[in-house]
Amino acid sequence: MQLNRRTLLGLIAALPATTFAPITFAQNREVWSVTETYEALQLDEILLLDIRSPQEWAETGVAQGAWPVSLHEEGFSERLMAARTLAQDRPVALICATGGRSGAVYKNLKAAGYENFIDVSEGMLGSSVGAGWINTGLPIVTIEEAQAALPDDLL
Repeated sequence: MQLNRRTLLGLIAALPATTFAPITFAQNREVWSVTETYEALQLDEILLLDIRSPQEWAETGVAQGAWPVSLHEEGFSERLMAARTLAQDRPVALICATGGRSGAVYKNLKAAGYENFIDVSEGMLGSSVGAGWINTGLPIVTIEEAQAALPDDLL
């Protein structure tokens, strides 16, 4: 069943703006650890979107190589689809603080028939499935550096 963009926007808009409880998934090709996400990012095999809030980016920084595209800002759905287009054939990985929001967005995308998305379920801060990007010691950049690397289509 082919769902249109309006349906997808409705599904994403229905997500609460608050943090969800962490969602635990078995490790598979659609749910990745932070380590395998970092390795794939270095090889330019994926795109990574940090969907947390601007306040969270300011507090912790952003994963090096990630594009900050906040779930909490107007136009998120359009920017998400623009990132998907920019990714071409590469998967788009989603990361948040602890995997709750990225998992919820991922599940809604999958339910709407969209493929080629990945949930980084450990998140930036860690969850029940892993230590997270920061605690693993993976590189972080400032929000200013991350925003400067955003393509024009995502501004």
